[in-house]
Amino acid sequence: MNHRTLRPSLRTVARGTAGLLLAVGASAHAFVIGVSEGVSYNVSDAQVSARFEPIAEVLSKALKQPVTVKVLNSYNGARDALKQQQVDFAFVHPSHVALAAIKSGQYSAFAWTTGYTDYKVSFLCKEQQPISDWKSVAGKQLVMPDADSITAVITRAMLREQGLQGPTAVKVTNTRFQEAVPFYVQNGFAAYGATAASSVVKTWKDGGGKVCAESRAVPIKQWLASRKLDAATVSAAREALLSLGQTDAGKRALAASSYVGFVAPSADVEASLMSWLGI
Repeated sequence: MNHRTLRPSLRTVARGTAGLLLAVGASAHAFVIGVSEGVSYNVSDAQVSARFEPIAEVLSKALKQPVTVKVLNSYNGARDALKQQQVDFAFVHPSHVALAAIKSGQYSAFAWTTGYTDYKVSFLCKEQQPISDWKSVAGKQLVMPDADSITAVITRAMLREQGLQGPTAVKVTNTRFQEAVPFYVQNGFAAYGATAASSVVKTWKDGGGKVCAESRAVPIKQWLASRKLDAATVSAAREALLSLGQTDAGKRALAASSYVGFVAPSADVEASLMSWLGI
C-alpha cells in the first residue's frame, strides 16, 4: 500500500466529515418563538410556556428545525427582544408593541389570532345613556389597567379623538389587572372604568352595569416573523399556523393554547392603527 497516497485521501475524508458535521449543526439551528401575553392578566411564565410548546412542536415539523419557546414576561423585555431580533418568531400581546416592531421594519405580521381581531375598549359606568358630549367627561375620574397595556393605549387614543388630551383633561387611576376595574366604578372611586376584557364586561352588564362608550376595533395577539428569515420559512410557518385546525396535532396544539385558530393579517389595518394609536 502506498502510504503517501493514503494520507491525502484521509485528509480529504476528514475535511468532508467536518463539512458534514457543520452542515448538520446548521440544520439543527433552533428557531425561537418569543411569547408576550401581556401584563394585565395574572398568568405565570410556566403557564404561558406550556400553552405554546405544542404549537412550537407543530412549527418544528413544518420547518424541519427545532423550535423553542421563550417567554417575554414584560413589555420592555418584549421590546428589547424584538429590537435586538433575539427571536425568529413572536406571538405578541399587546398590539402596540407588535405594531412598533412592524413599523421599525424589523418584523412583519404573518398571522392574527382568531377571536382577537376586534378588540374593543368599553367604558364601564353607572350612567343610563351613552356619552353624547365628551366635554362632560373632562375632569372626571377614569380607571384603567397598566399605563403600558393595550387597553390604556386604546383608551388614550379614544380621549385624543374626542379632544381630551393632556394630564389634567381626565383624572386617571391605573390598576394592575383588568378584573379590578369594575370595583372602582361600583364603589364610586371612578366615574368610568376602561376595560377590554370580555368576561369583565359581561359580568358588569349581567350585574346591571352600563357601558357608555366603546372604541374602534383593534386586532391584538399578532404573530410576527423576523425580516431576517427567508420567504420560504415564513410561508411555511404561516401555512402551519393557519391550518392548525385541519390536523389532529394542530387541534391539540390549539386546545392547549386556548385559542381557536389564526387568520391572515391586513397591512392596511395595521397602518391605520399605527396612526390612530400614535405609534
